[in-house]
Amino acid sequence: MAPKSSSHTSSPVASLWNSYMENTSGRLKLIDAFLAFFILSGVLQFLYCVLVTDFPFNAFLAGFASTVGQFVLTAALRSQVNPENRGAFKDISPERAFADFALGSIVLHFFVYNFLG
Repeated sequence: MAPKSSSHTSSPVASLWNSYMENTSGRLKLIDAFLAFFILSGVLQFLYCVLVTDFPFNAFLAGFASTVGQFVLTAALRSQVNPENRGAFKDISPERAFADFALGSIVLHFFVYNFLG
């Protein structure tokens, strides 16, 4: 029988969650929520295509590519505005990172819209 350490043991997931909630800024939490939305949206689009129909297949491809592309752009934004990554992105201000994100999003959705026809 293993010895019990203390009555206040917590699971690694709870410890990770508590550390995330205490040490992560509100800006990064908002970006993380946006990333979670993209994951959920991509999964739902894929399940709909597989389980229900893929009739306008180019519409599925455009929507899924838009979701994946926006996820990648948002992940890049998160890495650039994270204060712990200031060394890697010392020449890029948070305002510049957001401007790049906005311009990339516009270009991405222009191509997605043109793909739909």
